Amino acid sequence: MESVQATKQRFGIIGNDQALNRAIEKAIQVAPTDISVLVTGESGVGKESIPKIIHSLSHRKHGKYIAVNCGAIPEGTIDSELFGHEKGAFTGATQNRSGYFEVADGGTIFLDEVGELPLTTQVRLLRVLENGEFIKVGSSKVQKTNVRIVAATNVEMFEAIKKEKFREDLYYRLSTVEINLPPLRERKDDIHLLFRKFASDFALKYKMPAIKLDEEGVKMLLKYRWAGNIRQLRNVAEQVSVLEQERMITSETLHSYLPNQGSNLPAVINDKKKESDFSNEREILYKVLFDMKSDLNDLKKLTLELMRNGNNDEVKNDNESLIQKIYGDSEEQEQYEEELEEQMEVLQIPEKSNPSPKEDKYAFAEEIQEEETLSLQDKELELIKKSLERHSGKRKAAADELGISERTLYRKIKQYDL
Repeated sequence: MESVQATKQRFGIIGNDQALNRAIEKAIQVAPTDISVLVTGESGVGKESIPKIIHSLSHRKHGKYIAVNCGAIPEGTIDSELFGHEKGAFTGATQNRSGYFEVADGGTIFLDEVGELPLTTQVRLLRVLENGEFIKVGSSKVQKTNVRIVAATNVEMFEAIKKEKFREDLYYRLSTVEINLPPLRERKDDIHLLFRKFASDFALKYKMPAIKLDEEGVKMLLKYRWAGNIRQLRNVAEQVSVLEQERMITSETLHSYLPNQGSNLPAVINDKKKESDFSNEREILYKVLFDMKSDLNDLKKLTLELMRNGNNDEVKNDNESLIQKIYGDSEEQEQYEEELEEQMEVLQIPEKSNPSPKEDKYAFAEEIQEEETLSLQDKELELIKKSLERHSGKRKAAADELGISERTLYRKIKQYDL
């Protein structure tokens, strides 16, 4: 069995990354067999090298090797390209044509961007993988072929299956062995090595001295994200080699050739929801209604106190926290107190000289108390339960999240028997 290092030299693969070496090792191991292989990885990582390694080290190495870019062939003609067609099968079919699966009989077909195949073509491909049979477009004759299929894609296959853009049974047929190539940003030690190789190649090609990076330029090279991977790095090396007069490239010069992709620093993304984050719009709406209900109850309480005892300092002192909660503090509270003094005549209810025993002096206050609907009470109970669960039963934290006082929350807990 050929060694990994010898294979890299043979196919011009640069890099010593552990994940890259593992991918090449898997390709060497599966090469003597006929099982299907799926090569995965981002665009530009060099997926086309793996099927070449597999073909050249297999018993099919003397057969044909055909690489097909499935994403570059129009949907209307891809069946004809892959499986061939009969004369007169469609407009423009003036003669019989052999497809790639017929031509590559006994060899290897590399299906690049296999995730872009139309669903109808996927059905035909599945039949080839299962029993080696296919039918030309416009024909009824079943033909046999003996080809090995190596596929590659940069599409997230499980996401495509979920969206019904790729057949699940075909995916498992193709991915008997899956080889993943790492993106360039995960191969930090290989980036400068690859850049120097490309600079040397272009110097030879264009007959000019090779470019070199200063220390800061190397740091920028390693820090950059390289969304286009090796392909992008090669293009940058070629541009700088051709356009720059100076052969020593500084970080400022290199920066002008790198597209601005924002910050390249790693970002920590928390998949978990925040404790105070409600999961959907309905819960947010009920949270707003719950807050409004709480504020309304506070207003009712303050209004009742004013009507019973009048606008005096004792009422203000006893209800200072309540007033601050409803109207805020500082200037807003001072403005409220001034307005309250001016409008006390409206709030105060004149007492009757001889009230009837049956007559309730504050009967009107009971009319203010509106009975909440059952659904809103249920939602209030649900919100309290969720908040207590999120905060592991800590009432103060739950009360802060719900926008109510700890005392009010305690009363609600007693009310709902939680």
